[in-house]
Amino acid sequence: MVLAGVLAWLLTYVAPGLTLHVPMHRTMAVCIAALGIACSIGAKGAFTRAGTTLNPMHPENATSLVTSGLYRYSRNPMYVGQCLVLAGWCMWLDHALAWIAVGALAWFLTMFQIKPEERVLMAKFGEDYRVYCARVRRWL
Repeated sequence: MVLAGVLAWLLTYVAPGLTLHVPMHRTMAVCIAALGIACSIGAKGAFTRAGTTLNPMHPENATSLVTSGLYRYSRNPMYVGQCLVLAGWCMWLDHALAWIAVGALAWFLTMFQIKPEERVLMAKFGEDYRVYCARVRRWL
């Protein structure tokens, strides 16, 4: 996420004329980022209450399938939270090209984090995970 934020900032220098001039963009930026932080904290809280791992690098260590709280609406609310924090940064930058970073982060997370996690969770939780995936979207 930090690298995507740096990318967003660098993109503002590529075409300085693409400033958006959104009214109250700084206020909106803080609200969007705060929503992202709240989303991430809420999702992590659900994992803590379930007593399962928070380490995204080792989904094989998951001890339970979390489907409550924010996980009723998104299979990946922690990643949604990260993208919202980045979106807040892009809103703060107030530049059209900066938003490319949000799409890049979502793509990267999907390809290199979420899909591998899904394979592990499917192998570990089987039919329960398949039913959950059919009911709840990957992102929103």
